[in-house]
Amino acid sequence: MKVQILSRKFIAPSFPTPPNLQNLKLSCFDQLAAPLHGLFLFYYLPNGEDHGGNNAERSKKLEKSLSETLTLFYPLGGRSIKENFSIECNDKGAEYLEAQVSGSLSQLLEREELETEMWWHLVPGNFQPENSPLLTIQFNMFDCGGLAIGTCMAHSIADGYTIGTFVNAWATACRIGIEKVHCRPSFPFGSLFPPKNIPTISSVCDPTRGGEINKVVKKTFVFNRATISKLKEIATSTHDSNQLLKHQPTRVEVVTGLVWMILTKVAQAIHGHLRPSIFGIVVNMRGKTSITMPEYSCGNFVNFAIAEFVPDDGSKIELRDFVNRVHAATRSLVDDFAKASSGDDLFWIKIKKMREASEAWEKPETDLYMVSSLCRFPLYETDFGWGKPSWVRLVDKTNNYSAIVILDTKDGDGIEVVIRLDESRMLLFQQNLDLALTGNI
Repeated sequence: MKVQILSRKFIAPSFPTPPNLQNLKLSCFDQLAAPLHGLFLFYYLPNGEDHGGNNAERSKKLEKSLSETLTLFYPLGGRSIKENFSIECNDKGAEYLEAQVSGSLSQLLEREELETEMWWHLVPGNFQPENSPLLTIQFNMFDCGGLAIGTCMAHSIADGYTIGTFVNAWATACRIGIEKVHCRPSFPFGSLFPPKNIPTISSVCDPTRGGEINKVVKKTFVFNRATISKLKEIATSTHDSNQLLKHQPTRVEVVTGLVWMILTKVAQAIHGHLRPSIFGIVVNMRGKTSITMPEYSCGNFVNFAIAEFVPDDGSKIELRDFVNRVHAATRSLVDDFAKASSGDDLFWIKIKKMREASEAWEKPETDLYMVSSLCRFPLYETDFGWGKPSWVRLVDKTNNYSAIVILDTKDGDGIEVVIRLDESRMLLFQQNLDLALTGNI
């Protein structure tokens, strides 16, 4: 398959940004965001119910609605100013690319290794942080009539919630008009949580930390509703009343616990003994604090729950234990949020969690994994006018093999886990997962 860039242009907001909004101070949470970009791919298979028109018309609709949506999400049409940690909302615009892809989209989706290779060409790249656009879109047209829309947003201004909110507003504007977009985003975090002098912490988000990993492979594991129910049953069943879970695990908790348990078994098989591990769980803070903020508040507002496994002579590898660790770590963090009475409190909670992860990881023979859940984000509702996506992917252009992403399946009942490991670990992961799902945990 080949990807040919047909055109490249900048799309400015349809109305100029008012003078009082032309400089946006970023927040202390933006300061702590990894220097990465959030890249999503939305795949649309051709179908007989397609009323979106030909690709030229579709592209015009995408451009027009993008311009209108940027009026609401005005910082995304600006540029970052590193010196004073702000966004100059100067309406230089988002970058918009059109690309032609040879071959069939269904062929791409049937071969995960080909899809991974093609990721690099279906989403924009080559970023220069000082002067590059904060938002870039690539509209990919396949020979078969299928489409893939690649979106790229600077992590310095957006977390997963912000990206999802923007994309759904844009899709609504494209499908039925900007006047039907009910979301009115705000960008309050710079004033609520001003920038600070950041203590020196070894970043747990650094994608290059630990050196280059060779032959990294990516796989997607799908857990349907029936499988998740079975896992919940396993996690909550025991003959020892002292080991009963004190809560009914969510589908995200039980799948996250399973993945962590399998990774622990993989490390044991490779090193010949159980190793300590840290599992960092990204948690959206919106709606979990006592601090009042507007609905649809956009920017970075996440924290890390830190779960830890420290083996001892009597350690057993059981699903319920890992599910319980995931739940306890998340619950503890949410309780901390509820007690926070100021932005400073929330900031120092995050610093504390980052230090915990960093210090634990620097201990000998400690493994670190990071998981981000995009479940309950309405990514599969992203309908631009030619139907909902057949598949949604979060693209990782780093070589970070410890990062795990959890998403809803299209039907909303199951979970997809996207994981990257080196070849030997991936083989062991698959083998241990197969054993776990057949009841041989």
